[in-house]
Amino acid sequence: MTLGIAIDRVTKRFGGVTALEDVSFSIARGEFHAIVGENGAGKSTLMKILSGVIADYEGSVSLDGVPQRFNDTRDAERAGIAIIHQELNLVEQLSVAANMFLGREIRRGIGWLDDRSMEREAARQFERLGCAINPNERVSRLRIGDQQLVEIAKALLLNAEILIMDEPTSALTEGEVERLFDVIQLLREQGVTILYISHKMDEVFRLSDRITVLRDGRWIRTLDRAATNRQEVTHLLVGREIDAGNWTEDRRAGELILEVDSLSLPWPGHAREWRLKDISFELRRGEVLGIAGLMGAGRTELLECLFGTSEAAPIGSVKLIGQVFQPRHPADAMRAGVALVTEDRKRLGLFSQLNVRENISMCTLKEFATSAGLISSAKEQQCVSDAIVKLAVKTGSMESSILSLSGGNQQKCVIARWLATEPVLLLLDDPTRGVDVGAKAEIYAIIADLCRAGMGLIVTSSELPELISICDRILVLCEGRLTRAFERSDFSEEAIMEAATSHSLA
Repeated sequence: MTLGIAIDRVTKRFGGVTALEDVSFSIARGEFHAIVGENGAGKSTLMKILSGVIADYEGSVSLDGVPQRFNDTRDAERAGIAIIHQELNLVEQLSVAANMFLGREIRRGIGWLDDRSMEREAARQFERLGCAINPNERVSRLRIGDQQLVEIAKALLLNAEILIMDEPTSALTEGEVERLFDVIQLLREQGVTILYISHKMDEVFRLSDRITVLRDGRWIRTLDRAATNRQEVTHLLVGREIDAGNWTEDRRAGELILEVDSLSLPWPGHAREWRLKDISFELRRGEVLGIAGLMGAGRTELLECLFGTSEAAPIGSVKLIGQVFQPRHPADAMRAGVALVTEDRKRLGLFSQLNVRENISMCTLKEFATSAGLISSAKEQQCVSDAIVKLAVKTGSMESSILSLSGGNQQKCVIARWLATEPVLLLLDDPTRGVDVGAKAEIYAIIADLCRAGMGLIVTSSELPELISICDRILVLCEGRLTRAFERSDFSEEAIMEAATSHSLA
């Protein structure tokens, strides 16, 4: 098979942090090539070099034997390379169609935008993906899963010969993932080369021809998928044995801290009328409660109600440590001892213009204030330093830009920020989305430690094995209603999935 891409001794540094060091390997034309590694391994940095996002690096990249140096993404697109980023890159104020054609708009006559043609072509791409997204809808009104599909359709418009996918399924439902895999298979049959970054070994071994492992910015090995197995790949990418952990042992539920009775969330202007309807449950100290359900079931909306960020005012009764709890703003929830780690890290979790220290200390600055009203740098730095060590955040310095960190380490900083507030109730909305296997184990250990220390936690996840592994109980939602509650002894993926697709209460 003719070589398509040759990567030769590529090195990239960000200040004092080496993201890639002397990386060399090749990708054949028409193959599905998986790139795996922990967060911080250099996967996304390498893909940004190949797609023209990063132009300043050492080493060389050749395409069909011809050396290339892309100055920007347009250079890469002209060479037939398109990328779907892990972090969404959409203009929320514009429509879906406008986002898909941004910078390459279809025009007619004397230069007027041909909106109808762009909308028709956008609709055709969504039909190809097997999803029903309105091209006229404003992107800000879409859930994160639909926004990911817009990114995929946007890349497909380029008719790229080389398509880079950076964690494309991280926010998709099972049905959407299957539709994406159908599209991938079609693209492969048409000879498109696909570079695929994923932490999900099921996807890697289902789709790939070869697998390249990166670790700490270095190339470790490239393997034929048929000649390896998940255990070997996991060991290579981590470089150490992962503690499987029994995350639920030695737990003892304590006093009741949260009582939710008949909680409903109106949905004005929608045919269903209610985002959530008649949700009731309890949570005790030292307990992890999981919330399962397909996309749109109401998992995120439930946590938003408890943190005071829901679009409409919820109806029903909520008590926190025996007191009526009706947060209308996150500040109300924080004062009561509630913290929320959101599913959308880029848009709702990070202060992108600030550094690591500032992102972690943002919610606790008043704790570092002196009698004169100034911030004690020593106290702030000690708090941040302790958090970096506790959560094993990989960063060159606490003064490094938050955007210089990998997605998983950014997520650790968000978690550290909220743990610094010492909450009694911690809400985690899909906390390991886009996080590698090693970092997941570290987050599971943190959750287990917090639980044993007496905190109450509510966790949502799009991965059922994750909930089954770390939770004491699991509630299942379907279209805003609670269809079933599982005790740990009753956990099974089949039963939970059946409840997630059932409209009747059990």
